[in-house]
Amino acid sequence: MLGAAIIVLRETLEAALLIGVIAAATRSIPGRSRWITSGILLGFVGAGLVAILAGHIAAWFEGVGQELFNATVLGLAILLLGWHQVWMSAHGAELAANAHRVAQDVRQGQRQLSAILIVIALAVLREGSESALFLYGLLSGGEASRSSLLTGGALGLLGGAALGVLLYAGMLRIPVRWFFAGTSALILLLAAGMASRMTRFLIQADILPGLKSPLWDSSSVLPVDSVFGVLMHALAGYDARPAGMQVVSYAATLLVILAGMWWVRRSGPGSRH
Repeated sequence: MLGAAIIVLRETLEAALLIGVIAAATRSIPGRSRWITSGILLGFVGAGLVAILAGHIAAWFEGVGQELFNATVLGLAILLLGWHQVWMSAHGAELAANAHRVAQDVRQGQRQLSAILIVIALAVLREGSESALFLYGLLSGGEASRSSLLTGGALGLLGGAALGVLLYAGMLRIPVRWFFAGTSALILLLAAGMASRMTRFLIQADILPGLKSPLWDSSSVLPVDSVFGVLMHALAGYDARPAGMQVVSYAATLLVILAGMWWVRRSGPGSRH
């Protein structure tokens, strides 16, 4: 549930901040609330369709190579998480700047009000679709029930929306970059934990070697079913008895995503060569 809440909270806040930028820049335009609301609703409908399609695809493969299917879903979720981390590390500010330009163009009469609807609908669709696919990745790991994921997702959605409203109203003074830095670290650990679970499925399907299984046994020190063990498992993919290949995939995922984030920041337009 914690993993679902963190992912949805992060995605919701990103969409909420973009909506806040547009709402603040078009505050004096009559009827702009109707277009903003319509954009949010359209985005939710699109994200819902993505979730429904993902559910149908999962149902088609039920019982047929289940380990391989679960590993594939987890792999796609890891790729999305990694791409999201790398891309947002270089282009997060650019998204807000583009949204502000669209709002200014609408105010100056260079664009129709429908541009607001399109930008907001696409933002909500993008973040909502990513959330839906990430949640399916967590569900495919077999570590959480559907009800706990729905509860975590709902809490993340409400929390992200509330934070966005408070930031828009100027009632929250904490620097947003601190929040995103903290959630980025947690999402890195979630992606690595997904990679470990994906590897476990591939080992069970005899596609990957275990190398050594288990590589260690820390269940006597930190049991997985203890309170702290459950927390570490949800947030960081903790496994008391991992196979050697799981540890390799965990470390490799962390290193690849971190290297990608470092590379895009270094090669960005504001970097020095």
